[in-house]
Amino acid sequence: MNRLDTPAESFAQGWSPAQSADLYGINAWGDGHYGVGANGDLLVRANGTPDSASVSVMDIVRGMAARGLDMPVVLRIENLLDNSIKGLNEAFAAAIAEEGYNNHYRGVFPIKVNQQCHVIEEIAAFGRRYHHGFEVGSKAELVVALSQLQDHDSLIICNGFKDAEFVELGLYARQIGVDCFFVLETPNELPIVLERSQALGVEPLLGVRIKSAVTVDGHWKEDHSDRSIFGLGTTALLGVVDQLRQAGMLHCLQLMHCHLGSQIPNIRNIRSGVLEACRFYGGLIEEGAPMGYLDLGGGLAVDYEGARTNSTHSMNYRLQEYCVSVVATIRESLDQMEVPHPVIVTESGRATVADSSMLLFNVLDVRDHRPGELPAQLPAECHELLEPLFAVTGLVTLENCQECYNDALYYRDEIRELFRHGQASLRDRALAENIALAVLDQIQGLLKQAERVPPELENLAELLSDIYYGNFSLFQSLPDIWAIDQVFPVMPIHRLDERPEREAIVADITCDRDGKIDSFASVDGPRKTLPLHPLKSGEEYYLGVFLVGAYQETLGDLHNLFGDTNVVSVRINEDGSFHFVREFHGDSIADVLTYVEYNPAIIQEQLRRIAEDAVNAGKISVATRQQMLTAFRASLNGYTYFEQ
Repeated sequence: MNRLDTPAESFAQGWSPAQSADLYGINAWGDGHYGVGANGDLLVRANGTPDSASVSVMDIVRGMAARGLDMPVVLRIENLLDNSIKGLNEAFAAAIAEEGYNNHYRGVFPIKVNQQCHVIEEIAAFGRRYHHGFEVGSKAELVVALSQLQDHDSLIICNGFKDAEFVELGLYARQIGVDCFFVLETPNELPIVLERSQALGVEPLLGVRIKSAVTVDGHWKEDHSDRSIFGLGTTALLGVVDQLRQAGMLHCLQLMHCHLGSQIPNIRNIRSGVLEACRFYGGLIEEGAPMGYLDLGGGLAVDYEGARTNSTHSMNYRLQEYCVSVVATIRESLDQMEVPHPVIVTESGRATVADSSMLLFNVLDVRDHRPGELPAQLPAECHELLEPLFAVTGLVTLENCQECYNDALYYRDEIRELFRHGQASLRDRALAENIALAVLDQIQGLLKQAERVPPELENLAELLSDIYYGNFSLFQSLPDIWAIDQVFPVMPIHRLDERPEREAIVADITCDRDGKIDSFASVDGPRKTLPLHPLKSGEEYYLGVFLVGAYQETLGDLHNLFGDTNVVSVRINEDGSFHFVREFHGDSIADVLTYVEYNPAIIQEQLRRIAEDAVNAGKISVATRQQMLTAFRASLNGYTYFEQ
């Protein structure tokens, strides 16, 4: 039986797992890695094909619970990370063979995209077969790269500002046989590199970063152009070439770097950028630099929406088209200039790790915006304005929706104003709000049949949506939602054989109005609400946020002192079983207090003194004091998130 086959009882309920897969766009953004089981559980597949080994995410959740790993949890599927590295390298290899390109590809992963040790270790270990290296932007990242990279056919690309110590570390890497390139971001870096190279007697491998004038779509379009904060303008570039020539070191210049921007959704931008990069590359060879490596930076997008368009959160191309476009454009451009084909380098970070991680959390509560039951008739003592408002409930039709909407809000707001002036009671206000809500609910139900929705009523579903309170911190685990309006796929990980009856937004547990998800990935573009299931008494309801492997952990902050979540890495076996490769317990309260310069031992002693003073003042007993101190100690060692 295919895992997407649906039992007859699900069809009898009017909903199937396949419908959930369509509703949440799993087949679009999931890139073959996800499916829905016949029992309604979300499945994750080992290698992205329907016949590959797959496991239920709920089975993994149950395994977490048995190991004492509470929600929220970042779940990593190591197979998906391996698939991304394999896919990128093999797609470039296929494009190189197809285009008759006379050189090879070398990928490097930008450590800043996900600096977690277990991620970097897996990239180094699995990427070794493809000579996949690292891009670093600081001394700390260079130390990480040197400690993890065991394959000397891989590259280390050093971007960012470099002091003498940074340069020395890279030169030591050269001495032990690692091809470590210093990419010059400003002319002022060159004297430091030359001085340290001369002092250590080690010739450097040099690159230059150029500023592209190509306009790109998406969030990071300002990574290019004359106002980019990175790279050398044309005049500065030639100045570097002249300095190297004067120093007799022009032969060290072997790499050109051109970064168009992150998450480029439009393949035409990429082709234009590569074309311009080739012109610079050819120009450097004309100046006498040997060259040999063309680094095109990042840009390979992730289709968060699954829409296959050139919108900010999508991409209008697939991996193979990207690789063929890059390889073909370089070949055609350089062949015209009779320039040998360089090693192609890309720094794909987002596309490498985004798919491998998901944030899982349980729903703690729901604010239901459905109207309460209306009385058969109004109370005798209610305010007289409630009568015309109550009458609207029996007048709503598809033809007069706008009029009824106006009347409901008018009378509701009048009652609110009277309440503010003491001329209507609290019960009057509550009844007015519930009646108005009932009218809006009626209107919303009828609008599903309307050919045209009045503009004022277009956001009615959003206004009537429920609020599902999730056990997570947006600012810690999904900071890009708050910072740059990033959208991610969000969906339940179970009950997918049931019809989701409610429309909702998702709020976190921080004390902040911005701590919410109210824009959700969809193949039709971001939508303002998410279809969810009603909670069941005594049962947990779990949601997942997907494609979160890039940047989210690195950028997270301690808003309300919510710390790092639990983290689990799982590997799916060929027989459909799985095993826990790594598990990391999230921050305790004591941990996060130390991050903001508190000493947990001192805090514990201060609490002891406060409790002892309360005993001496006769406010509590010694036994109560002991209970309090035990509770304080347990809290300091406990998880920062909601615990059952």
